[in-house]
Amino acid sequence: MGVILQAFYWDCPEQENREFEWWNFLKDKTPELSQAGFTALWLPPIGKAAQQRSMGYNPFDYYDLGDFDQKGGVKTWFGNEAELKALIANAHQHKLDVYVDMVLNHNDGGEPEINQMDNVSRKTSFNPASGKFPRNWECFHPCRYETMDESSFSDMPDLCHRNPDVYTAVLEYSRWLLEDIDVDGFRYDFVKGYGAWMVRAIQEMRSLKGNAEFNPFGVGECWDSDRNIYDWLAEVNTWNDNPINAFDFPLRYRLKDLCMDPNFSLKTLTERGTLLTDGFAGTAVTFVENHDVVRGDAVVNDKMLAYSYILTHEGYPCVFWQDYFNWNLALEGTANGIDALIKTHEKYAGGNTTILHADDNLYIIQRGGWGEQPGLIYVLNTAHTWNGTWVKTQWKNQKLSPVAWWSNTDTAMPENKQTNVYGWADFWAPPRGYTVYVPVTV
Repeated sequence: MGVILQAFYWDCPEQENREFEWWNFLKDKTPELSQAGFTALWLPPIGKAAQQRSMGYNPFDYYDLGDFDQKGGVKTWFGNEAELKALIANAHQHKLDVYVDMVLNHNDGGEPEINQMDNVSRKTSFNPASGKFPRNWECFHPCRYETMDESSFSDMPDLCHRNPDVYTAVLEYSRWLLEDIDVDGFRYDFVKGYGAWMVRAIQEMRSLKGNAEFNPFGVGECWDSDRNIYDWLAEVNTWNDNPINAFDFPLRYRLKDLCMDPNFSLKTLTERGTLLTDGFAGTAVTFVENHDVVRGDAVVNDKMLAYSYILTHEGYPCVFWQDYFNWNLALEGTANGIDALIKTHEKYAGGNTTILHADDNLYIIQRGGWGEQPGLIYVLNTAHTWNGTWVKTQWKNQKLSPVAWWSNTDTAMPENKQTNVYGWADFWAPPRGYTVYVPVTV
């Protein structure tokens, strides 16, 4: 399915000394990202926020992409519209899709006014310099269309999508992003805060890329238990001809335990409780870190174990910028980092997953292959010595070679393997590490 790069992290323009130049910075990196095997970029919210130096999750003017002097300056923290379009065009040239963050629950930076439903003053008067999507108290909760919805965020006024003007404006904004700005899909922020029907309406909207109809990719941030994520997916995808995905938060926390807990049993990886293990692999976006969880609940030990899992299993994996670039887990040119796992994912990781072995310290799966991806064997070991066992694979009289491996103590290359006439062979992984074996074509 590809591999997403979350192409930002919190305060990245300042941290990388790229204030107001992040789009240009990314544009220059698109060739190497494509070469690495990434297939999509996830960008932060692109409109003008309530403050110029903002990551964009407190939107003020959706249509000001950095060209109007308001809220402290002209550019957004990331750049302007021309630079964003240049980034997107360059990404497309290098076969990278571009997904942007959609913040549709709450707004910020408005002027105070009296809500005529309850006579309470709130900051709900928005007169954006772009002149597009002006808002007043009738666009927020409470109003005559709806008193409240699922959840509010902080103290920011909560948009009322049941107001026909708001509903129409959101759809028009989505169309503009897809057709005029040329994005390929959306990451929906805080979807627990508003009706799933609003997301479904965007996903089903018939946009045009040139003269052809286009269905955008979509993934929702439903930061919750597996049960609540399933309920949201059922609601948003019922009678939806362009189904949306969800981030697999339960899997992320399970993988954090894998990396951080020395007593973690690998049999847990086979248990229900995640999108991946509960049969929702087709709608699961898997990840290890993002801009939110990393700031207070980061994985700090043996993180490559988690990346090896998401880049060999089903789902649509998302790699975090800081892991790949800042924290030196890419390890380009070696078999020991994220870079090798991405290439393995794209070339081999097709087909259904079959668990061949699972005990407390050893976990082995087979990807059966699909189309041009022949499949693989993945071995995960949490013991402090080399560990392996005999398993029966789908390949008979077949040589399999290691293409990606890692250990926190021993990075020696694992041996090649040869299955017998019945498909059996012994597969090993190094101490507290993993090995990915692939069939060798003669």
